[in-house]
Amino acid sequence: MGRYDLAPQRVHTYATALLATKRLTTPPPWYDTITSIPPAERLTRPPLQRNQRSGGKKASRLFKPLRLQYEEDRLRWEYFNDHPWELARPRVVLENDGKDAEKWDWSVPLDHALRRPRSGGESEEGVKTDEEWDRIRRSQSRRPINGEAVIQRQSALQRTGVPRSTAYDIARHELYRLRHSQETEVRVAREEALATGAFFGPGPNEIGMKLEDKQYENWRRWAEKEIAGIKQLQGSAYTGQEAEAGAAGGDGSPEGRAEVEVVSQSVPGKRGGQEAKGGAGVHV
Repeated sequence: MGRYDLAPQRVHTYATALLATKRLTTPPPWYDTITSIPPAERLTRPPLQRNQRSGGKKASRLFKPLRLQYEEDRLRWEYFNDHPWELARPRVVLENDGKDAEKWDWSVPLDHALRRPRSGGESEEGVKTDEEWDRIRRSQSRRPINGEAVIQRQSALQRTGVPRSTAYDIARHELYRLRHSQETEVRVAREEALATGAFFGPGPNEIGMKLEDKQYENWRRWAEKEIAGIKQLQGSAYTGQEAEAGAAGGDGSPEGRAEVEVVSQSVPGKRGGQEAKGGAGVHV
């Protein structure tokens, strides 16, 4: 910048001075425009200031973000409150494009592939041909069946006039039947594989128990070392000087040693003790 003040509101002034002193022979292309439309004093938007009101009045909610609530929020709270372990199931969290209604038909039961009737059979959705059920199965095969599917299914039933509690029972029972069928298929496939000589490694629970046992053993060894160190510290707190002072006579002073010498003759010198001298006999 140098010695020139090139602030926006000063550019026209310096350009006029340069033209007056013949430093500039021709005016810049923007000279006439900036003469008619001068720049603003501030190039940045000034921050909005709240009026500090005194007293017990509430602050303005103009700058407070709105609380967004959707129709499915209450349904999600009810379902996941009844099924907390459903949140432990891994799932891919991606932004939806808002076109789920065009991809999936939530008017079809969640376990439609299992409940497909025979040729021309009657179902909850009415009579469907084999071609219609095949089309539905192909289009719905990639649909994830989880808690969100139950919520969308319940919403679709409510839009048809079914009460909320009834729609919730229908949707979750469809999920129960589907999960039960999937677990049965996995169990049967595992038994068939084991019967044909397959070998399965440890499962997640077994691996978790081994890791837990390993950590417990590490903690037990650490606790034993800590307890041994505490006991050793407590034992080393007694240096033996108190015992020597007691043996020398109280506090180890000359008077204390004289008292010990007076009673030393009555102290037994062997483990059997001193013989009784007079008095009543003691019957053992």
